[in-house]
Amino acid sequence: MIKLKTSEEIELMRESALVVSKTLGMLAAEIKPGVNALYLDKLAEEFIRDHGAEPGFLGMYDFPNTLNMSPNAQVVHGIPNGEPLREGDIISVDCGALKNGFYGDHAYTFEVGEVDEEVKKLLRVTKESLYLGIREFRHGNRVGDVGYAIQKHCENHGYGVVRELVGHGLGKKLHESPEMPNYGKRGKGKKFMEGMVVAIEPMINMGTHRIKQLRDGWTILTADNKPSAHFEHDVALVNGQPELLSTFQYIYDALGIKSTEEDEFRQKKPVA
Repeated sequence: MIKLKTSEEIELMRESALVVSKTLGMLAAEIKPGVNALYLDKLAEEFIRDHGAEPGFLGMYDFPNTLNMSPNAQVVHGIPNGEPLREGDIISVDCGALKNGFYGDHAYTFEVGEVDEEVKKLLRVTKESLYLGIREFRHGNRVGDVGYAIQKHCENHGYGVVRELVGHGLGKKLHESPEMPNYGKRGKGKKFMEGMVVAIEPMINMGTHRIKQLRDGWTILTADNKPSAHFEHDVALVNGQPELLSTFQYIYDALGIKSTEEDEFRQKKPVA
């Protein structure tokens, strides 16, 4: 059952999303060769609590940490460990926060030092597909329209679109209806309605779309051990149009990146 949100609830969800956005922005300045994921995980937990929220992932389904940290061929759900990041790595950082009874949940794949051009292209195309998908989250469209836009863009570049893992509705629970696959057919699936809030999150592999799981019961990897990218935003349907609740702007501020990619999806600018 899809749970529609009031305008007041959407504003509370914006607060939750911005805690995550600010956490990712803080981490952006810390992610560099030699730093390990456990250190970053501790920083994130402290930062989230200092901002009046609770880590959204810690303890959920018995997950042991605040962050999902998935380097290189890991797709999602990586468990932070003490292995130092290396020059040329990429790492997906997926973060959740619970504030005012609502969840924020989004992700960004970071470059560690200088990264190969092929890998940079994977990240660029995956992030492009995220915004193409968000653009389809509007009145009159359906779940399949979002998935189709993401799939078409990524497969046109020869990449594999993960099938087994999907985006989702978001609210008082981390995972609500509807599921938001990154593949699909136009005009198929549940219809979008005013007040819906979803997490759209392309998980795109450089090679095959197939995946495997480690024995830890969490970590998902590409079946061919080629790199994977993951970007995620929280989006509300407001006045028939997609409204971003999350932002990558804090990341870009930390990294000195200029971007206007979010402008068309934002009626309200993030609070400093």
